[in-house]
Amino acid sequence: MKRTIPAAIAALIASTALAQAPAPAPDPAASDPVALGWMQGSPPAPDKTVRWADGSFFKFPQTRWSFAHWNQLIPSSDIWRGEGRVSVLPRAERNEMGGIKFQPANGGPTMTWEQALAANYTDAVVVLHRGRIVYEKYHGAMSPQTRHIAMSVTKSFVGTLGEVLVAEGKLDPTAKVAQYIPELKDSGYGEVTVRQVMDMTTGVKFSENYGDQNAEIWTYSRAGGLLPRPAGYTGPQSFYDFARTVQKDPAAVAGAFRYQTVNTDVLGWLIRRVTNKTVGELLSERFWTRMGMERDAMIAVDASGNEFAGGGLILTTRDMARFGEMMRKDGRFNGQAIIPKAVVDTIRKGGDKEVFARAGYATLPGWSYRDMWWVSNDDHGAYAARGVHGQALYIDPKAQVVIARFASAPQAANAVTDPVMLPAYRAVADYLIRR
Repeated sequence: MKRTIPAAIAALIASTALAQAPAPAPDPAASDPVALGWMQGSPPAPDKTVRWADGSFFKFPQTRWSFAHWNQLIPSSDIWRGEGRVSVLPRAERNEMGGIKFQPANGGPTMTWEQALAANYTDAVVVLHRGRIVYEKYHGAMSPQTRHIAMSVTKSFVGTLGEVLVAEGKLDPTAKVAQYIPELKDSGYGEVTVRQVMDMTTGVKFSENYGDQNAEIWTYSRAGGLLPRPAGYTGPQSFYDFARTVQKDPAAVAGAFRYQTVNTDVLGWLIRRVTNKTVGELLSERFWTRMGMERDAMIAVDASGNEFAGGGLILTTRDMARFGEMMRKDGRFNGQAIIPKAVVDTIRKGGDKEVFARAGYATLPGWSYRDMWWVSNDDHGAYAARGVHGQALYIDPKAQVVIARFASAPQAANAVTDPVMLPAYRAVADYLIRR
């Protein structure tokens, strides 16, 4: 069965164990977390309390609050911003942008940018044009200072770190994973190369079919503490423990693209092994302390302190936009080279389009995948970091546009929102390129 852009964290949806099909989700206004009173009061009323232990933190509409308060629910470690000044993002607001019109790809009626944002449960959005904030909106529980869970946008930050280490000669993309992590020599990663991990072509057996209670995603989620564990649980105790159990999929086609979140956690392990630093420490050292980020970020960790590299980054909307602007400017930001231009070039070039096409992503025709970034290969050279429930960092080099967006859409799969949001992003870029 072909599916679009799953992520490990989306498995939590199924933890609600609903016996019947859920009722239609309330619309964005009706599900506003402030209006609904989630987690308000001292203490909050029992029916307005959001908890990890009972799975309510990943039920809609509670997610409209929990996505903006993830670090209060899941163990997390800090990503220090350093002691330097906050880098200025000049402002040149163009509030008329809310009226930009576009045609959704699914043939629906013409929409405006503002309508698209509202219809898809946008929590926060920042649009940069030539490094200036031209549009910025916050809704529900979000504010400029609030840190939101990035879901699988995290993968692109980790993938970028990995490619930087390749450029520095610290990580050999042609080497077998087991060369760096002997603990994985008897797993499905024993003969897999670093490059295959970075580009999701490992061929390991790992299903993210959330309707299958026997899928590997369940054990993975419990191992990393993303799900409450049942009484008597004796399975893997961490993300890395789980990786040791992963085997090759005999049905996998050699070199085929298969989006599997466990690959990113293996990359996180590789990064830690070759640097002797945590992923959080490296994100701080390489990006946060050098880019003048506004706030410390955080990243979810398992019981052993291993970062959830596949989806655990928690940060502000503006800081995510700063990262996107650094990528747009070929690795430069805040008056200095943050990463080599060659790293950005490698990512922007994308991967094998034919390999990607065989994976069956109907909403992403012509796209490819490289270093855990989604590359459009369109005439603007747009590429993106993407996460379930609407998280996105969209970069359009030709239009000199960066769009950072957080959301809490009730559906996990981006296939549901792509027909609206991808044309919306392009419409914004087309509008601004003429200005």
